[in-house]
Amino acid sequence: MAGLQKNTPTPTELTVHQGSKQLEIGYSDGQRFLIPFELMRIFSPSAEVQGHGPGQEVLQTGKRQVAITSLDPVGNYAVQPRFDDGHDSGIFTWAYLYQLGSEQSALWAQYESRLNAANVKRDAPMKSKLAKDASGAACGHEH
Repeated sequence: MAGLQKNTPTPTELTVHQGSKQLEIGYSDGQRFLIPFELMRIFSPSAEVQGHGPGQEVLQTGKRQVAITSLDPVGNYAVQPRFDDGHDSGIFTWAYLYQLGSEQSALWAQYESRLNAANVKRDAPMKSKLAKDASGAACGHEH
């Protein structure tokens, strides 16, 4: 069953800062994070970004100025942001947001490494690769 694991800290505060393009989140263990919208977007847990298995991740670019247009609750364990580039399928659990916040430096380094390996610039526009899967739904990458 989806939900919080026993030792997962829970949010005590959640603020969307449109000006600085950051999500501020405070947790029950006293941790507080400012998570850039760009980081959330490039590491979205959706299949469009993560693929359907290891090695199928889709490198996201051109997301430096991405904004969140809405942030909807998902049960008592997550939120679903809607980004102004149309992406709205990622469900961010409290644990995943905690991971994004606590591992920001390592995640940025990983992202920069992937950009370098692909010989792509961070601000390069995304190539449109919307492909229909067997059900007819677009998942954002080619099969």
